[in-house]
Amino acid sequence: MQDYLVNEFRRQADARRAPAYQHLRRTLQHAIENGELTPGQALPSERELTKLLDLSRVTVRKAISGLVADGLLMQRQGSGTFVSERIVKSFSKLTSFTDDLRARGLDPKSRFIERGVGEVTPDEAMALNLSPGAQVVRYYRLRIADDMALALERTVVPQTVLADPSLVENSLYETFQKMGLRPTRALQRLRAIAFDAEQARLMNLPEGSPGLFIERRTFLDDGRVVEYTRSFYRGDAYDFVAELQSE
Repeated sequence: MQDYLVNEFRRQADARRAPAYQHLRRTLQHAIENGELTPGQALPSERELTKLLDLSRVTVRKAISGLVADGLLMQRQGSGTFVSERIVKSFSKLTSFTDDLRARGLDPKSRFIERGVGEVTPDEAMALNLSPGAQVVRYYRLRIADDMALALERTVVPQTVLADPSLVENSLYETFQKMGLRPTRALQRLRAIAFDAEQARLMNLPEGSPGLFIERRTFLDDGRVVEYTRSFYRGDAYDFVAELQSE
């Protein structure tokens, strides 16, 4: 693993002009994504990384603290730094389910429960800033990684943005990217829930299991709302983090 870190760090440094802590941060992230560092595995100590990569202690700490803030690493008092075992989703970055899982080295998949086109409901019209009677594309998906059901998602997109429901094969955001419509900001709300009988059956969980509900509206640069999603995440697999800064 140490040889991998050295070689990847050098590759990062050769490929980009950026501060050394960013090269180390990318190196560690790639090691996690590629399975060189696995969930629960301990990182080399700050002293070892400093010596191994010929970096200052400050540089190493800055790189690690950034990955801790992103939820990819966790620190245990007196024990060291470890790769996070739970899936961590940051509220400070606009990412998709697919982005989050791939960042953890997992293979995200979707099983469509429902998908089609229909007339917008009053609640959807308000969320998407659409007029009554407008047509929307709807998806109801079970989101899976490594054969484990992780979330249920109900997504609504204006048909003026996405004409054909079949265009989305797995990731909605990857479809947006291909169309040149990658969202640039979002508004989200989160609250705790208990899975009802139907949701629990789909998630293969006991009825009443704890979960997290997230409602998201995403926007393009021009202010258009392109997505309204209500997601139900299993509570035993996810942590949500947000970086806070003083004014």
